[in-house]
Amino acid sequence: MTIRNLLASVAFSMATFSLNAWNHAEEYLNGIQWEKPAIITPGESDSQPPSDAIVLFNGQDLNNWKNGENWTVKDGVIFAGKGPITSQEEFGDCQLHIEWSAPSEVKGDGQGRGNSGVFLMGKYEIQVLDSYDNETYYDGQAGAIYKQTPPMVNAMRKPGEWNSYDIIWTAPRFNEDGSLKSPAYMTALHNGVVILNHFELKGDTPFNRPPAYNMHGETGPISLQDHGNPVRFRNIWVRPIKPAQGEQVRAPFLRDGDKETPIQQQELKKLERPKNQAVEPIQ
Repeated sequence: MTIRNLLASVAFSMATFSLNAWNHAEEYLNGIQWEKPAIITPGESDSQPPSDAIVLFNGQDLNNWKNGENWTVKDGVIFAGKGPITSQEEFGDCQLHIEWSAPSEVKGDGQGRGNSGVFLMGKYEIQVLDSYDNETYYDGQAGAIYKQTPPMVNAMRKPGEWNSYDIIWTAPRFNEDGSLKSPAYMTALHNGVVILNHFELKGDTPFNRPPAYNMHGETGPISLQDHGNPVRFRNIWVRPIKPAQGEQVRAPFLRDGDKETPIQQQELKKLERPKNQAVEPIQ
């Protein structure tokens, strides 16, 4: 047998052994019967609404908004007007996509330049501001949770260019007595760049007092702020979201062919990695 044939034979034997070992390895099964995830059609691009989205602005009118008559729609774009606009529909946990542009003509500085805001549930603001070469307090620049945290980076495009926010919102929950059960969280991407990563909000986002949680409903509207600047908006859509659904129909177990071995709770605890424990690198 030549060396080449010998090497080929060894390689084949090793592959066969690995395949057989895999076929006979114990498989962990968690005992959860999952519901089939819904099938949706994504948008033609990442900015376009998927088939299960609720479109809040269709490029034609503001019928989905309260006070829409005091803002202007032109060429498929919303121009900020007098007073805030508020969505007719309310949302809890959701994914929000919105695009906005500061004025091409730069006027003012700091908070007086291209200022607006996107409010989740009408109370919790992620700041809209022309933060391109425009210094201001950091927890008030574009992408900040107003007065709570700056964005991790400044991903602002030049004045007149379009910016996008993609926001994952987890609504706060309250106990029956009005106390806070769980806080709100926000993850946000600005122009495709992560600027907030599951940030825990300290409460609402007022200008003149510390943030606070006050009991409210499970859902609330999306609001866009009027700050006296001609900010533009377009392509606004929302997806209500909820976790994958499943039922624990049996205890976790290991399966090896027809053999099933239940996993006891104490064994599960041994398998769980303690919080903040580093994963050992593979040698």
